[in-house]
Amino acid sequence: MNVTLRPGTAADAERCGEICYNAFNAIAEQHNFPPDFPSPDVATGILASLLAHPGFYSVVAEMDGKIVGSNFLDERSIVAGLGPITVDPGVQNRAVGRRLMRDALDRVKQRHFPGVRLLQAAYHNRSLSLYARLGFVVREPLATMQGPALGVPIPGYRTRPATELDLGACNEICVKVHGHDRAGELRDAIKGMTAIVVEHAGRIV
Repeated sequence: MNVTLRPGTAADAERCGEICYNAFNAIAEQHNFPPDFPSPDVATGILASLLAHPGFYSVVAEMDGKIVGSNFLDERSIVAGLGPITVDPGVQNRAVGRRLMRDALDRVKQRHFPGVRLLQAAYHNRSLSLYARLGFVVREPLATMQGPALGVPIPGYRTRPATELDLGACNEICVKVHGHDRAGELRDAIKGMTAIVVEHAGRIV
């Protein structure tokens, strides 16, 4: 195979988004799970935002001049976040994913991050095996809950949009739970008005 890697650009968003949707959708259907992305347009929009964001490193894999996969590294916080990594289903199991992973992990070493994290679907054993071989260790399970919000208030607890003044308290909680903060991501979420805090007894919990 003639596989080459290069930095991602904004012009790659449509092709990378198509691959991202197809790859995640294919493995989800095999295991009878809902897809991670509801449509190719949603996947393309997300990857377009990552390709345009200065806090993300991106790498694209090409085979004979055609994009066949991509990977991203979130460099906004002290511990880097890896993914989404996706490979065209038509060329999977040919070490393209391994090449993309190696490139991102080399970047982690070059930038001297103390660690790197990722999320892995428990039903995708093939990628789980690759991540284990590359040195990743399972830390904790996560559950995806889907459906409309109940909208039921809980006495003594109040939710509100997060502000810049909440960064310190939120980062402190993150360190207690995860061992590191995610300050860069939180700052972006506050600017994008998607961050929410819960208060109880006069403090953020």
